[in-house]
Order: sequence, then C-alpha cells, then structure tokens
Amino acid sequence: MSTDNSSERVVVIPSGQLWGRADKVLAACVDDISRSQLQKLFAAGRVWREEEALSQKDKVQGGDVLTFSIPELEPLPLRAVELPLSVLFEDEEIIVINKAPGMVVHPGNGTGEDTLVHALLHHCRGQLSGIGGSERPGIVHRLDKDTSGVMVAAKSNRAYQELARQFAQRETGKSYLALVAGKLPADRGEIKDPIGRHPVHRTRMAVRRNGREAHSEFQVLEASGAGHYLVQVKIFTGRTHQIRVHLAHLGAPLVGDLLYGYKPGKLALPHARVMLHSAELELKHPVTETIMKFQAELPHDFKENRDYISNQ
Repeated sequence: MSTDNSSERVVVIPSGQLWGRADKVLAACVDDISRSQLQKLFAAGRVWREEEALSQKDKVQGGDVLTFSIPELEPLPLRAVELPLSVLFEDEEIIVINKAPGMVVHPGNGTGEDTLVHALLHHCRGQLSGIGGSERPGIVHRLDKDTSGVMVAAKSNRAYQELARQFAQRETGKSYLALVAGKLPADRGEIKDPIGRHPVHRTRMAVRRNGREAHSEFQVLEASGAGHYLVQVKIFTGRTHQIRVHLAHLGAPLVGDLLYGYKPGKLALPHARVMLHSAELELKHPVTETIMKFQAELPHDFKENRDYISNQ
C-alpha cells in the first residue's frame, strides 16, 4: 500500500448487491469521483483489496473492503508562463476565467508554452489540482481553441473531484452563443442525434446511429437577411464538437467552421475563426455548495462579425 503523501478512502462493497469488475463496482459506490479519474487511480496502482493492488478488470464482490489513494498536490513539471488572463472569479478552491479565442486549453502535439494551463500555473502559483494529469492540471472540462468564454478550473483536489462529478452527472448549466449560416428548420428546437467519430474523416465528428448520446437545445436570437443567425445553444451532454456537429447537421454550420461545411462565399468577414462563445456556466461551488452563475461578454471579434453580418 502507498506510503506517499496522499489521502486514502475506504469503501465497503454492499453485500449481495454488487459484484463484477473492480472499476465498475467502485464507480457505482462513489459518486464524487469520475470514471476516468478512477481509471487513472487503478493504472497508478492506487486501489487495493487488503494489501493487494487491484486492476480494473479484477473481480470484486459484496463484503470486499476496497481502499483507494488520491495523491496530494505536487509541484507540476510544466513551466508557469505569464500570459494575459481574464479572471471572473477566484478563491482557494476554484478559478473561473473568460478564455480568449485562439488560446489552446492544455499542452499537446504542436503546442507551445502559450496554453491556458501555462497561464493558470503562473497566476495560481502552481496551486492546481494534479488529478487530471501533469499536462492538464486543474482542467475538468475544456473549450476548443477557437471557442471563447467561461471555463472553470480546480485549484484543489477536492474541488476537482466534485466539479468532475458535477460535469459527469450533468448537473452544470452550459449556455453558448453561436453565429451560424444557412437555414434552420425553426426558431427554436431540440437536437438529440447521437455523435461519434466520422467513419472516413477521423479528425471530424458526425451524427451517427451508433454514436454516443448527445442533447442540445437552440433558440434563434437574431436573424439577418444574409442567411445568418445569432443562436443561443444549451447543451446537456459534452460530446466533442457537439454544437458544431448538431447545427451543421441541421443545415446551419457555424460561421468560420470550414471543418463542418461553412462556405464563406462572397461575405468577407473581418475575422475568420469559428464563431462560438461559452456565454454562461452555472455550477455548485465544490466546497460551499453555493449555486453560482458566471457570464462572459462577447469578445470583440465576435461582435465585429455579428455587426458586419447585420449590416449586409
């Protein structure tokens, strides 16, 4: 059993009710840690039955006593970089920011030291939860590079666990604004088409019969004579490119979204990015349990594109 600086929790599997794979049974017994976090704990050898480390596939049954260990905050290997950061709220547990368009959230192939994670490490002096991994400290959800707006990050492990649970259990409220081009079937509607990886173009997602559940609602806020709309979209699931895929499937791809069928034609917009903005995020504070709602104003490039379109 681990002797490093970590917090341990003990779970007794209810007798006669649960049995099977250790990862599935443990996930059913704890509701404040996501399945992906538990998988990382299994992979790191941090889940035990008595003195035996368990793998995800090991069988457990009612009456078994499982112990799992969550590592404490440790210095992270990424370098802190001073970058512009718009902070909407901050305390000892969480930080809420208005992400700028064009900023990558976390490091990956081809990224430099200009990601949101690098900026957060500098601003928070390295105090971010490390449960999500060394390249994604504090990150419990993400926005695409082009998408601007509200994001929350966890500064403590307990905040990470609770926020991850809220996102996994769909207890957060997420509202976006999008500029779209084309023809929507109605001024408002609900989209429940499942989403999966495109069968041919592997960098794209698509509506697929055997895809994962995806649920969005849209409402037209403004319409222009040029066949463009300002749309509010609320999402109840968090699939990759969900809003982009759902609206493109309806025949109204996001302005600037060449990947999903936007065709600029003769309309020379001032800015070329995908016009999507995380306008509002509602969640429960992971420690105080206060219901909190955060809003982010539209960035200037979104406003300029909207104004340009409305004048056509």
